[in-house]
Amino acid sequence: QVQLVESGGGLVQAGDSLRLSCAASGRTASRQNMGWFRQAPGQEREFVAAIGQSGRFTDLADSVRGRFTISRDNAKNTVYLQMNSLKPEESAVYYCAAAFKFDRIKDSSAINFWGQGTQVTVSS
Repeated sequence: QVQLVESGGGLVQAGDSLRLSCAASGRTASRQNMGWFRQAPGQEREFVAAIGQSGRFTDLADSVRGRFTISRDNAKNTVYLQMNSLKPEESAVYYCAAAFKFDRIKDSSAINFWGQGTQVTVSS
């Protein structure tokens, strides 16, 4: 079992930056492929970013590429999502996710563990 706890959400203005953190705990936490999803009211949960176990491989949704960066500190079992140039339409609950297989981490149905989510609100 892996527990995920997100932090760092909040209210920012359009164009601002925000960094989300996800602390993982549990016996297999350090071996998980990690990712971030987001879900706005009335919309499906969508993939944002992912990072492999070692941190060498990353993947980003087209909509955030060039503005968001995902990274991890395996010594702290923590994953980060640096979000720059935020847009109002990116207001959502952001969820940390862990998956056994990196090649399926974009698929929310393949996620093995979820965090409770952290709200990000971007005002115009």
